[in-house]
Amino acid sequence: MDGLGEFFAMGGYAGYVWPAFGIVLIVMALLWITSVRGWNNSERTLTSLRDHRRRREASEE
Repeated sequence: MDGLGEFFAMGGYAGYVWPAFGIVLIVMALLWITSVRGWNNSERTLTSLRDHRRRREASEE
């Protein structure tokens, strides 16, 4: 078990390593969330534009 304790201690730098690791995880999660939201907004916009185009083409016939 000593090896695991040494790993988590990070050679005395755990106070710097683990908070940095946590910040990176938070930033990556936020980037993922904003990307998914952007994707969904783009999909909704594309669907709306396609529907508008279909209605316009149907009314021209």
